[in-house]
Amino acid sequence: MKTTLFFTSIFIFLSLQTLKAQNKFDIVFPQANRDEVCQSCTRIFQQKPKEVKFSIVKDKANNLYFEVNNKQWFNQLFKNSGDGIAIDVVTKERYDCMEATPEASQIRGELLRPVYSAVLKKKLRPSPQGKNRFRTRVGKLSASYTGKDVEFNILFLSNKNLCRYQTIFNLQAYQWGLLDMGMYLDSLTYKTKLNALADKESFTLKHKNLQFTIPFEKNKSNYSQEDIKPLYDSLRLTDYYIKKINIRAYSSVEGNLERNLELQEQRANSIVSALQTFQKPTIITEVSSSENWVEFLNDISNTEHEQLKNQKKAVIKSKLNAGLSNTLEHILKNHRKAVINLELEKIDRYKDKNISMLIKLFNEVLGQEKVDEAIEIQNSIFEKLKDKQTDPNVLNQMNIPRQLKYTLFFNKNAAFRYLMNERNLLIAYGELQDLEKLAPKNGKVKYNLAALKFTIWKHNVQSVNEQNFKKQILTLKNYGISKALVNRMLVNYHIVKSEKYLRKQDYVNKDKSVDYIYANYKNVPLTDYDYLSLAQFLAYYSNIDKAVNILANKVKSIDVIENLLFYYLNLTLIDKELTKTTDYRTIMLNALNMNKTRFCSIFNALEDGGVTFQLLEDDFLRETYCENCNDQK
Repeated sequence: MKTTLFFTSIFIFLSLQTLKAQNKFDIVFPQANRDEVCQSCTRIFQQKPKEVKFSIVKDKANNLYFEVNNKQWFNQLFKNSGDGIAIDVVTKERYDCMEATPEASQIRGELLRPVYSAVLKKKLRPSPQGKNRFRTRVGKLSASYTGKDVEFNILFLSNKNLCRYQTIFNLQAYQWGLLDMGMYLDSLTYKTKLNALADKESFTLKHKNLQFTIPFEKNKSNYSQEDIKPLYDSLRLTDYYIKKINIRAYSSVEGNLERNLELQEQRANSIVSALQTFQKPTIITEVSSSENWVEFLNDISNTEHEQLKNQKKAVIKSKLNAGLSNTLEHILKNHRKAVINLELEKIDRYKDKNISMLIKLFNEVLGQEKVDEAIEIQNSIFEKLKDKQTDPNVLNQMNIPRQLKYTLFFNKNAAFRYLMNERNLLIAYGELQDLEKLAPKNGKVKYNLAALKFTIWKHNVQSVNEQNFKKQILTLKNYGISKALVNRMLVNYHIVKSEKYLRKQDYVNKDKSVDYIYANYKNVPLTDYDYLSLAQFLAYYSNIDKAVNILANKVKSIDVIENLLFYYLNLTLIDKELTKTTDYRTIMLNALNMNKTRFCSIFNALEDGGVTFQLLEDDFLRETYCENCNDQK
């Protein structure tokens, strides 16, 4: 779920320029003596806890406020009479692609009159934006800026000396959850996120996902039943049918862009049509297409054509179409393909029976000890509950003898209650506690108990002895639970611990838990959604470098999920050493191919949902932006 909270949506980074001597109002711009006159200010920023954040906000009357979430740090920063703030008002007009690259300047826009300690403290008030936030007025925006894209940089003054020039970057941050531990039903079952950055979730009991790649022959756009049958047969779809197919089709980069995209979409739809002929249920379809710049730029590395990586896309296309494509066909042919994700759902033999018939049939076959058939019927009942065809209390009508050999059925019913509705947390937990007495050595029951206990602990539903809980997690391996799953729980253990330490303002132990998470996440099998959630968690705690390192290898893949790729960009766009590399350009082109509008909006003003248009001070980012986004508003 996207948040607009001050603490998670705004992250502060330095943009300190080499200063030249000049005078604006009564501000002093130090040169050789800067370290001496700025010693106090520098020390205060160096000792600032990572959790302390600040920003500039504008109200409806165009008043500008300095907002901070720690009053004690504010008073340290503005201790002396000459300590203060001045605002540099910057407009996006400075970065017009039709104009020459703007010259580096210590002041990028209009400098407002500075405000000093006495006034800052006198006007400090609780902010209406939220609890534990304070703000003080530092200026007003004139009417001349009406209709313009503007941002506000901060000049921090110590004894009227400019000691810090700071640009605010508005990085989108989202709520994260614990790494998904799943719940044991027949096997480990996970909630499936409908959207990685949304708060909606669903889950499925009977599906699995497959991913594979189909190469495209040059100039071929149609696929027949005969072409696809070997693929379909290899899937062995006797117990499953294809519920959903997602195809990302890629063309090689030579040729006309519009024609390339059209051809790829034709190819993708042709594959879907061919697969549909093998089954009656309609396949839900998602198709996207783009040029395969990522693999092209990667594959020409360390070849005699590597210099192309520094060229604009139009120049590269021109050279390829002038004959170079024939030379590079051995590379280009590998870029014409479709990456296909299939969501398979198990065939339900009892789909047409109503819930009353299913309950009756379940009780009959279980009474006859036909366990496998009873499992199928139980899953069919679950599907009807998922579709809200009946009330979950219908599970109470299942006559399951309270015997050790029927532990699986009790375990599934309890876990399913929780998966259906988290409000059933304590009911499911109580049922599993009772079941553990019947089956004290059943690893699935013990795992489910631990998984539910995390939610109880995280939300303070009941008191949890932390040390005993950690021992409970560690002993799971004695009951057949894999080391990887135990490690995942230990990472989650420290995620909860870090949050609890933060609430107590115990930053030292909070950092120890965060360090444990970073040191051990590689021991845990993670999905792309897990990587994204973990990176968001680390960024929330201001561990930006660690968040970047977690995502660095993932973003090099052509099939990286979109939200992960864009989150990586948000975290790294300020790194001028990184943005000038050809590898980073490749990552940006991948993002452009995936979602051009979203990429270009990164360079909008903060108030318009951007990270900041002042990223365009970076020549390499400006070149990519002006090449690809100049037609975007």
